[in-house]
Amino acid sequence: MASPVRCAVFLLISLSATILSARGESTPREPGQQHPRSDRRVFQSVPLYDKQEEESEYWRTVAQRSLQHQAAHPKSERKAKNVVYFIGDGMGLSTVAAARMYLGNENMYLSFEKFPYFGLAKTYCVNRQVADSACTATAYLSGVKINYGMLNVAASVKRSSCEYDRNATEFKGLLEWAQQAGKATGIVTTTRITHATPGGTYASSADRDWEDDTEVNNDCPTTRQEDKPVDIATQLVYGSVGKNLKVALGCGRRHFIPADVKDEDGKAGKRSDGVNLIEAWKKVHADMGEARYVSDKKSLLEAAKSKQLDYLLGLFDSSHCLYNLEIDDQKLGDVKPKLTDMVDAALSMLEDSKQGYVLFVEGGLIDTAHHSNRPRLSLEETKEFHKAIELARTRTGEEDTLIVVSSDHSHTLMYNGYPTRGNDILGIGDISDKDGLPYTTLSYANGEGFYQTYADGNPSKRFDVTGYDFSDYRQRYLATVPLSSETHGGEDVGVYASGPGAHLFGGSTEQNVIPLLIAYAANIGDEFGWVTSTVPDDDNAASLRSMSQLLPMCLAVVCAFARQLYRVVLE
Repeated sequence: MASPVRCAVFLLISLSATILSARGESTPREPGQQHPRSDRRVFQSVPLYDKQEEESEYWRTVAQRSLQHQAAHPKSERKAKNVVYFIGDGMGLSTVAAARMYLGNENMYLSFEKFPYFGLAKTYCVNRQVADSACTATAYLSGVKINYGMLNVAASVKRSSCEYDRNATEFKGLLEWAQQAGKATGIVTTTRITHATPGGTYASSADRDWEDDTEVNNDCPTTRQEDKPVDIATQLVYGSVGKNLKVALGCGRRHFIPADVKDEDGKAGKRSDGVNLIEAWKKVHADMGEARYVSDKKSLLEAAKSKQLDYLLGLFDSSHCLYNLEIDDQKLGDVKPKLTDMVDAALSMLEDSKQGYVLFVEGGLIDTAHHSNRPRLSLEETKEFHKAIELARTRTGEEDTLIVVSSDHSHTLMYNGYPTRGNDILGIGDISDKDGLPYTTLSYANGEGFYQTYADGNPSKRFDVTGYDFSDYRQRYLATVPLSSETHGGEDVGVYASGPGAHLFGGSTEQNVIPLLIAYAANIGDEFGWVTSTVPDDDNAASLRSMSQLLPMCLAVVCAFARQLYRVVLE
């Protein structure tokens, strides 16, 4: 809780604000006076920044340095041997901006913000203005926009349809194209591996909630067993894309084991068919090569470093993985892997692939934390996401590995209030000149935080939040509309790219264009009509360039010789 001194200070500030608000400030200002003067701020604090920022020449020097860096960066027309594709689930631009301050300063950069190319993607789905993680996953993985709540099933099919023409309406995307091209593939997530985002890499489902057979049976009770949709977990084990994943790391054991079986943490499964899909995965892959299932950090790192495995499945919790701050708080760092640990292990599994690889990575808990109006949790997950991308860029070469970073959708997080530089991003932004009460720099348009914003649910009666402990990661933040779960936001999301073909990702585009850009850059996807022959190495490429330059010269010499010979004959 806040200290008595801090509470006393805010009490005095609040009292002065109340006096100010009583001086006729209820009258709307003229249009030109809507921005309050700095000296009218109630919550006064000393800005913190580097003193050289006060000099104009400092900013000109920084701008010139950035210009030189951008101008000197060459466009690489070379095809990418490898691709690492990162999705920060729910990582809208407001989250990115707040995460910079969470790292320590407003002028800092997240690792992917240093990438040379940046664009924007439109996130709506066919039947919704504001999308969910399933229709967006289908767009940025398979190149098709579909309906809300569905995975890789055409928009002509309604959600939760139990019977439809699967051959005509279901499709796969990026990872299938990679596998067909002979590349190794893998997925990493901090959510359930059957959740909407990772599920989009290998499964087709008319409902994103069909993670196990129990959920399918509940929605399709009258459908004949042979006609029932295949649940998402089963598709990971037996599906054409799922079973060929070289590495699959995440959480969500409960959808792979029967209800009468407990997992490594003593939690029961949810399957009603009695099938243990973890054991089934072992049997399927025993005939395909060396395979191992792991359930904790130590086993994961040992398996990845062995370099002896052909297939690796890691499931580290019953439902979603634990938040970073939960792992730290519960002192489980030796048991539960974080996103960087899983990315490091996945790269170890994939990096020796002769034909290259495509790795898909989701930082999924950025989203779940926002849904509960807990920005500290979300910003910490964004920080871990940034570290994982930095790790991937360090471990790979920019000359042969394309890294693309984006998000599926935004959230209703607002970064507001004219706070001074250096102010705690998770603290008080200012005091209202209307009701004399403080408000936080970060807040939400809706969610459960409503009940910690307004006393008795009365929008005209706000709580005094100075007594809240904003260092507690469980603390919910202000929200204006009561909802059991905060919603997504509908604005565009960023797309950041580095490596071969990265220049393709600039500008504003539809989200479903992204996987085609990746496929083109990686020389995969025969169905699109471009040539996907073997990519020449540097020496061969140089030789081809030399030949292409010499050919016109040779033709010119031959033509000149022919003309001269013709003149001699005429003479």
